[in-house]
Amino acid sequence: MPSKEPPRRRVPGPARPRNAAGGSGRPRSAGRPDARRPRPSSRPRQGAPRGGSRQSLRLGNPRPRLRLVSLCLTLVMIAFVVRLLQVQAVDAGEYTAKAEKNRYLEYTIAAERGEITDRSGIALATSVDAHDITADPKLFTPEESNAPDAPQQAAALLAPILGKDAAELTKQLSTPDSRYTVLARRQTPQVWRQIKDLKSAFAEKAAADKARGGPGANVLAGVLQEPTTTRVYPNGDLAAGILGFVNAEGKGGGGLEAQLNSRLEGEDGTIRYAQAGGRPVPTAGSKEIPAVAGTDVELTIDRDIQWAAQRAIADQVKKSKADRGYVIVQNTKTGEVLAMANAPGYDPNDLSKADAATLGNPALQDVYEPGSTSKVMSMAAVLEEGAATPATHVVVPNRLHRGDRQFQDDIDHPTWYLTLNGVLAKSSNIGTILATGQLGKTQPEANKVLYSYLRKFGLGSTTGLGYPGESPGILAAPGDWSTSQQYTIPFGQGLSLNAMQAASVYQTIANGGVRIEPSLVRGTKDADGRYSAAEEPKKTRVVSEKTAKTLAKMLESVVDDQEGTGTKAHIEGYRVAGKTGTANRVDPVRGVYKGYTASFAGFAPADDPQITVYCAIQNPTQGSYFGGQICGPIYKEVMEFALKTLQTPPSGSDPARLPVSFKPGE
Repeated sequence: MPSKEPPRRRVPGPARPRNAAGGSGRPRSAGRPDARRPRPSSRPRQGAPRGGSRQSLRLGNPRPRLRLVSLCLTLVMIAFVVRLLQVQAVDAGEYTAKAEKNRYLEYTIAAERGEITDRSGIALATSVDAHDITADPKLFTPEESNAPDAPQQAAALLAPILGKDAAELTKQLSTPDSRYTVLARRQTPQVWRQIKDLKSAFAEKAAADKARGGPGANVLAGVLQEPTTTRVYPNGDLAAGILGFVNAEGKGGGGLEAQLNSRLEGEDGTIRYAQAGGRPVPTAGSKEIPAVAGTDVELTIDRDIQWAAQRAIADQVKKSKADRGYVIVQNTKTGEVLAMANAPGYDPNDLSKADAATLGNPALQDVYEPGSTSKVMSMAAVLEEGAATPATHVVVPNRLHRGDRQFQDDIDHPTWYLTLNGVLAKSSNIGTILATGQLGKTQPEANKVLYSYLRKFGLGSTTGLGYPGESPGILAAPGDWSTSQQYTIPFGQGLSLNAMQAASVYQTIANGGVRIEPSLVRGTKDADGRYSAAEEPKKTRVVSEKTAKTLAKMLESVVDDQEGTGTKAHIEGYRVAGKTGTANRVDPVRGVYKGYTASFAGFAPADDPQITVYCAIQNPTQGSYFGGQICGPIYKEVMEFALKTLQTPPSGSDPARLPVSFKPGE
């Protein structure tokens, strides 16, 4: 048996260096596979010396970490790309709109309102520069203004300047979601100058504070302005009843301002521009659509005649302590209204001081029983129907029993022996009842005939002016006339009209029996300066020229004859035709007869009528209440002024002086 040799002990020595292949420094035998050695444990064996051979540390594989980081970055990039697509492609329009909303401001450019002038081109209503005071509420937030209470501070500064409540302004400025609010409209340039000076002072103070390291608060940076215009009436209360007024929104609130608003207001424009910190920034994105000015309106009114009429009626209303009064002056040949005055009036420049009851145009809106001035229509019917002539004898007793009433004249008198001309001259109610009773074989037939003439004279329908709130008056159909109305309507009680309708009746007689619808607008001039004359008014033949001329002569007796009731209307050098009126007045509040309506109507020169004047005073309470006494002088004053203003030559002939009475038995 072979002998066993003891195992050799390896003497520890220095470690052999490994070759490039990871083996020992000794070369491998050719063709002999390298024997794998077990890897030494990373932990030293128990009992092995601590300072033995060096062991190498192995790092973990980095690839999983790289994959995780790459995945996260990819997800982030995908999120960015998706968001970018959403902003720039899917929701691009929405975000663009939001950006423009915050960056761009769009304001309205108010169109200049057209002027209203009298027939000579003198301005009665015009527009001047003004400012709408606005604000951007976002600029009053703490972030933008650098002040925690910017709305309160700004409101306290602006309230006394704008005449507004500070709490209300604070509420307007405390709406950060809004970029626009109007603090006050149509303020004068002086108001904006005050605000602008305050803005400059606060801006300088903020800049200095910021330079010292402070917050630089500016509580007025968001206060802005928009140029606009405001309506002014250079002549104060002159013709206010005709013109009306403009409300706070710049729209016509009454009168011609309301009636012609669509022509006067023009077309507003717009301006759009970028802003930063409340200041406009020049940019290519700005655009402007210019405003188109309103149409200028030329009235038929003569300013001087309007002034004379307004002064005369205002003085008499005050003197008589009356409720109100009106004067109409009309061109008899054309129907143009030369003056339409009301008293008391108001100043449209300051509506805060106006009485609400005076804001309309009473000359067109008040209706009342005219009294004896209405008798001219009854006489026109009698003459036109051939029922009587100016010389027809009419025996007028002191009392007349008709229906369920006893009728009387304004004074007690013995039996009068009057001609038909005298009935009109002395304004006899009884004589008028007797004359109109001849219009038909029966009273109902006579009523129908009279009604047809009243309608042709314009009663029961508007005048044709188209004026806001104009009343057509009250005229019942003849079948609805009560027993008493059958006899009161002929002398002007039991029917109602307005002052313009009453004046139109006398214009018809003065114009040879042809009624011309009254007109207030003579023409218009558009924004390009093109003038357009108003349409020709409607003309209606009411009575024959012969009847009209006969009536004119009869009306002269009222003024020229000593027995007439209108002698105070006499004008030296001119033949004057006119008629007085004194009617029982219906109290508009209580609905019962209380007080009187005094009136006077006529035209001159009677031989070639040019001008018609009508005057009425409601409820005079001091002095006389008879129309001839208190309205006759007004008629004379206004007519004289108008004749001189229009340079109307005096009459070239004497009055006809038709007989007023007759002797019994003739």
